[in-house]
Amino acid sequence: MKKLVLSTLLVLQAVFVFAQQNPALKGKVIDAKSQKPLQNVVATIQSTNQSALTDFDGNFVFQSIPGGEQVLVVKSTGYNQQTFVLEPNNGEPLDLGVVVLEEDVTSEQQLSLVTITENDLGDDNSGSESTSGLLQATRDTYQQAAAFNWGQSRFRIRGLDNEYGVTMINGISMNKLYDGRPQWSNWGGLNDATRNQEFTMGSAPSDYTFGSALGTQEINTRASFYRPGSRISMSGTNTNYSWRMMGTHASGMNKDGWAFVVSASRRWAEEGYFEGTDYAANSLFASVEKRINEKHSLNLTAIYAQNSRGKSSPNTKEVNDLMGIEYNSYWGYQGGKKRNSRDKDVEEPIVMLSHYWRITEKTSLNTNVAFQTGSIGNSRLDFQLGNNPDPTYYRNLPSYFSNLGGYTPVQLEEIGNTFRLNSQIDWDAMYIANQNSAFPGRSVYVLYEDRTDDNQLSANSILNSSISENVSLTAGANFRKLRSHNYQNLLDLMGGQYFLDIDPFYTGNASQSDLNNPNRQVGENESYGYNYLLHALTFDGFTQFKFTYDKADFYLAQSFSRTEYQREGIYRNGIYADNSFGKGESITFENFGFKGGLTYKLNGRNYLDFNGLYQTKAPSLRNSFSNARMNNVITPDLQSESITSADASYILRAPKFKARLTGFYSKIQDATEISFFYGEGIGSDDGGDEDTFVSEIVTGIEKQNMGAELGLEYQITSTIKATAAASYGQYIYSDNAKLKTNDDALAAAGNNSLTDFGTVYIKDYHQPGMPQTAASFGLEYRDPNFWWIGANVNYLANSYIDVASILRTDNFTIDSNTGDNYSGATPETVKDILEQEKFDSFSLVNLTGGKSWRISKANRNTVGFFASVNNVFDVTYKTGGFEQSRKATFPDLQADQANGTPSFGSKYFYGYGRTFFVNFYINF
Repeated sequence: MKKLVLSTLLVLQAVFVFAQQNPALKGKVIDAKSQKPLQNVVATIQSTNQSALTDFDGNFVFQSIPGGEQVLVVKSTGYNQQTFVLEPNNGEPLDLGVVVLEEDVTSEQQLSLVTITENDLGDDNSGSESTSGLLQATRDTYQQAAAFNWGQSRFRIRGLDNEYGVTMINGISMNKLYDGRPQWSNWGGLNDATRNQEFTMGSAPSDYTFGSALGTQEINTRASFYRPGSRISMSGTNTNYSWRMMGTHASGMNKDGWAFVVSASRRWAEEGYFEGTDYAANSLFASVEKRINEKHSLNLTAIYAQNSRGKSSPNTKEVNDLMGIEYNSYWGYQGGKKRNSRDKDVEEPIVMLSHYWRITEKTSLNTNVAFQTGSIGNSRLDFQLGNNPDPTYYRNLPSYFSNLGGYTPVQLEEIGNTFRLNSQIDWDAMYIANQNSAFPGRSVYVLYEDRTDDNQLSANSILNSSISENVSLTAGANFRKLRSHNYQNLLDLMGGQYFLDIDPFYTGNASQSDLNNPNRQVGENESYGYNYLLHALTFDGFTQFKFTYDKADFYLAQSFSRTEYQREGIYRNGIYADNSFGKGESITFENFGFKGGLTYKLNGRNYLDFNGLYQTKAPSLRNSFSNARMNNVITPDLQSESITSADASYILRAPKFKARLTGFYSKIQDATEISFFYGEGIGSDDGGDEDTFVSEIVTGIEKQNMGAELGLEYQITSTIKATAAASYGQYIYSDNAKLKTNDDALAAAGNNSLTDFGTVYIKDYHQPGMPQTAASFGLEYRDPNFWWIGANVNYLANSYIDVASILRTDNFTIDSNTGDNYSGATPETVKDILEQEKFDSFSLVNLTGGKSWRISKANRNTVGFFASVNNVFDVTYKTGGFEQSRKATFPDLQADQANGTPSFGSKYFYGYGRTFFVNFYINF
């Protein structure tokens, strides 16, 4: 019996060894220049979900492959992918031998991406950065066009804000709980360190999260996944910064099981493309991995990215006509140097510990714990007992005097000249005013920042398991806890000794920011005005099943989340004395989601792909409190959003020709938006024209996005490639919404601060701030001697202004005193004055190129450069804009526009003109 058992074991061992030595497909991947094996290269059989990673010696194996013609793709970050057409013969094993990967010199474009997309023109972090994350994560032709060619015009894929995508580092979500959007500056300047990425489009399945309608991006910082070597680069540009230096070293995994990566960069500019936009950023990255044994590995990642940049102002047409589109009203000279009054400062370091557990050959568990702390500050000027220091304040402009009447064209021209001579902030005058204050020592003008100090703890676990040959499971659980301190922080007394913590627009208790400490004299680096905490606690989990068969793959996924918010006031506000101090009521949302999809394989090269999603989503922390700076009031009529999306694609993947045609649809219901502004004739008892500061609460917003995407790529010869991409969309508000305002003046007078304005008539208006039509055609020549050049031409159209909601309520047309329409407010005149502005279409031509040299035959070290010129013909174009809400009734707005130059006209953002970027690097 013992001999039988022993013999059986020996036979089985021989079978196992034979099976391991004779897989259905194998190969070895090496670097073309160093001739060294490449680890963690991905080999994928396109018609299946089968993939394999190369081991330490560069080998990959497939134990089985489907019959019939198949296409194998071998790819790794920073290399040109290799494509092979496989023709298995009666189950005989295939040996590809040595697969050589050459450096992708065009990858410099990805590493330089931040220079075109980081210019966040607004304060809401929702601009073209929504595309930025998609760019470095994929080589899909359409998405590359959206990134490098259309991103500079604030193009959004499928018209979706980046809060509908999920950005992760090691599986932990980087989307802020405050507004749902990732803060790209948290890892800005670390392009080398964050280039290991995976991206899924739309609601396609992800191995890390349930996702949402826009897609997912996963940044992997596991030290052993980086290609060993060092890199130093130096860049120059005329965009948002002037210079950048970066250095990175990756050790690879040594024989003792250790691997580490370090990276650092600095970016700076005395002035960027727009006037007065200074820039300074320092970034550090470190990742250390210890492989404990074959099953367990630990990785520690630390990221520090400090960023400070001066903002540029949106301006009215009147101001642009007077000063040009590069004019920026936020700066002025002080001591002979330009000083910007509106800087954005971000400093939120991240520390993350990851545990990788290979439970079995088919099951793995990845657990991560992260802590992020730090601050975001947005500075601006404050003043009491003095004139508004903004040079574009409406009383300084010719339009104000023109609308008053009685001024001749010559006099108006003189007013315009006076404005030109005083078009920047007068820092010296403010210092003098503080020295000559009517109250000795009390500052009339100060510089402060809206400051947010966050502490967030995050944890997650992600399980991936191959249940059978055809079924795989992904499951995950995520936890986040946030304590967010929000306050007004005094930065500079500008020569004074203190600033009085009151609101001079009110009297008595209403003027006090904090009744518990009235009439405080505030010094530098002290809080005043508002001071509160926001608490958030979230949990979510998901499961996802993927099924893979010869002719079809499909997946099903489901998710559940629980979100809890609470505000805690540190100040007892004088206007809202009874509901501003201490902890307010907590609010809880429970949400769910379902999604599924099918890929039908017509053959090894042609596919049909379908995806669908329905989920509910908790409102952001920002939109959950109607006036968080002042009180604990929860936003009225607040609901979870409902998101529905679907897409269908035809995909062709041939060795020389690749194509994807996609139709998509999404609907977002019950969205909420909150904004703040001064208005006239809003919520007052007599409908008068006095100014009032309100928070505008728009609920029940419904958005519908539908359209088509096309991406084409054809390898004309071994060195010449043509690409084409197009996007056509219709992004509209598909129904009306509801609007309420919270008016501090009403509350100060002892009245109900909330005013219900009823319906907002925005149905069929276009969603703003992005081109809804885009097209691109490009040619690229790539020489075997490692140089390349490319050019593309782009057309962008159908971009619209952001409309003012308050102007599209009955308040705009109906006189509250009489209940009748204002005189002249006919349906025709109202439609004409409220017509949504459509921006002009435009075309942009971009040029790119690069070259690399081998400088050492022994070590195969390389040097190279990448250069680009965007908007070659210096085209002027608008990237966005918004209507002002100041004139909130028909007669007021009509009077303001009567002379053709309104005092409160729309404000616009403009894109860069001709820009360049040059990057020199050395790899060793």
